[in-house]
Amino acid sequence: MVEKNSEEYEGSARWVLACELQRLREESGKSLAQLSEETNYDRTYLHRLETGERLSKRPVMEALDRVYGTGELLVRLWGLARLDAFKDKYREFMECEAKATIMHKYMMVIPGILQTEDYARVVLSSVPSLLTNPDEVDELVAARMGRQELLGRSPAPSIRVIFDESVLRRPTVDRRIWHEQLARIASAAEAPNLTIQVLRFDAGVHDLMGGSLSLLWMVDGSGVAYLEGNKSGGLVEEPEEVAKYRLSYDRLRDLALPPPASAAFIQQLVEDSTP
Repeated sequence: MVEKNSEEYEGSARWVLACELQRLREESGKSLAQLSEETNYDRTYLHRLETGERLSKRPVMEALDRVYGTGELLVRLWGLARLDAFKDKYREFMECEAKATIMHKYMMVIPGILQTEDYARVVLSSVPSLLTNPDEVDELVAARMGRQELLGRSPAPSIRVIFDESVLRRPTVDRRIWHEQLARIASAAEAPNLTIQVLRFDAGVHDLMGGSLSLLWMVDGSGVAYLEGNKSGGLVEEPEEVAKYRLSYDRLRDLALPPPASAAFIQQLVEDSTP
């Protein structure tokens, strides 16, 4: 049975994954040292996965699936387990995001689906409660990177992101990390299913100032809205309320730079940020 330092994860998808990892290794007759050699991952790290102390990244699960011949079982379990890294109020939004066929976002921050790993680590490390907990930062970074799988889904969702100019003007202290993050956004804008626009400062005031908005539509035509502030967020499911936010978003889209001009604007920022 999987040993725990606490009962925090017992009964969760993360707990199931840890139990399955331990079961598969024991049934295979492999030691942690042997598994480490076959996967090229540290044995201590693999042990912590089996105890539920750490949450891996997808490539680790892919490597273990290959070793155990389990198809995509561990990858699928990991997809559920990574949700445990998020708070309940955000988890429900993520579940909707994973199923959405159309996404419209107005962002006062760089969304997780477009963050580089280094940038995500800088952002998450700035949270006071995480300053002395690098393991938790690692888990949150891994979970955030896992969200980006939806970009490669088939069929891929149609995504439109409107960035407030302020987001693109606030660099990290490390110029290399910021340059790579801007380059990531510029590269994403070239994807056929992803449209990026920039809302310039001179567009003036609007009714979505103060927070980010995500509008998600499912294959059945139903939609939800997610409003996110600095330290809070809420899911809106009532059709009438979602329609109001959609109207606000449409007006904001009309104020933003067209996609070609937005791409040129971001590319200039990329060049200006070269270390």
